[in-house]
Amino acid sequence: MSDPQMNDPQWERGVLEKVALAAIREQRAARRWGMFFKMMVLLYLFAILFIGMGWFGKHDSLPGSHTALIDISGVISSGSPASADKIMSGLQAAFKDKNTKGIVIRINSPGGSPVQAGYIYDEIKRLRGLHPEIPLYAVVEDICASGGYYIAAAADKIYVDKASIIGSIGVLMDGFGFTGTMEKLGVERRLLAAGENKGFLDPFSPIQEKQKAHAETMLGDIHQQFITVVRQGRGKRLKETPDMFSGLLWVGQKSIELGLADALGSLEYVARDIIKAEDIVDYTQQENIAERFARRFGAATAETLIKLGGMGSLTIR
Repeated sequence: MSDPQMNDPQWERGVLEKVALAAIREQRAARRWGMFFKMMVLLYLFAILFIGMGWFGKHDSLPGSHTALIDISGVISSGSPASADKIMSGLQAAFKDKNTKGIVIRINSPGGSPVQAGYIYDEIKRLRGLHPEIPLYAVVEDICASGGYYIAAAADKIYVDKASIIGSIGVLMDGFGFTGTMEKLGVERRLLAAGENKGFLDPFSPIQEKQKAHAETMLGDIHQQFITVVRQGRGKRLKETPDMFSGLLWVGQKSIELGLADALGSLEYVARDIIKAEDIVDYTQQENIAERFARRFGAATAETLIKLGGMGSLTIR
C-alpha cells in the first residue's frame, strides 16, 4: 500500500528544500569557523611581529626603588646589540626613571669600535653630571677587554669575578696582504688613484713604509686617548706597571690588585648590598627582526669588503 505523500510533488519539493537549506547552513557554519580560525592565526602572527619588532616595551617602571640594568654583550660596533645608540638609549631611560636608585652596566665584551665605546663613555659622564645622586657601577662577567673596559672606566666602581678577564688596553688595525698570492697566480694589480695616499694600505699592493708609519701614528693617538680615559676614570686607585697599557689581560683578582677593578661582586650582590635595591629592571634595548636581519647579512658583507678593500677594521681590543 503506497503513501499518498510519496507521490505528492509538493512533498518532494519540501524535502529537497530542507536538504538544500541544511547544506547551506552547514556551509555557512563551516565558513564562519574557517574565518574565525584564520583571524586567530592572523592575530597570532601580528603579535609575534609586534614583539619581534620591539613595539612592546621590555620593562615597566616598578612602583618602588629598583636597580636599573644595562647589558653590554658581544662586540661593540655600530648596528650591533652593543652599539652606542642602543646602550645610550637604555642609559637615558634608566636615569630618567624616578624610581631608579642605581644603575649597573653588566659587561661581557672583548671590545670593538673605539668610536662607539667613546660615545658610550661620554654619555655616561654626561648623565652622571645631570644625575649625581644616581650611582653607576660596572659588573664584569667573563670578559671586559679593550672597548669594554674603556666603557667600564666611566663607572663609579668596577666589580668582577675572580676568574673574569680584564684589560687589553691597546689598539689594533687588521687586514690582509695578497701580493705574494697574486704573483704566484700571475695576477697584475692595476690601481689608479688621484692622491698619493688614496690607496692607503691597499692589500693588493706592497706595503709602503710611509703609509705604515702614518697608520702607526694614528693607532698611537687612539691608544693615548684610551690611556687618558683609564687614568681619569680610575684615578689614584690605578697602580700602573710598565705593561699595564701594553694590551695584556689579567684575571679578576689580579685586576683588583692593579687597581683596574675595585672588588669581587655579581649583579645581584651589587643590587642587594651596594645599591640596596634588590628589584632589577632591565633597560637594555633589544634588536627587532629587521635590525637582526640587516646585522647578519649586511654588516658581515660590509666588514668583508672593508677588509679586502683597504686598511681593515680598527678596534680597541
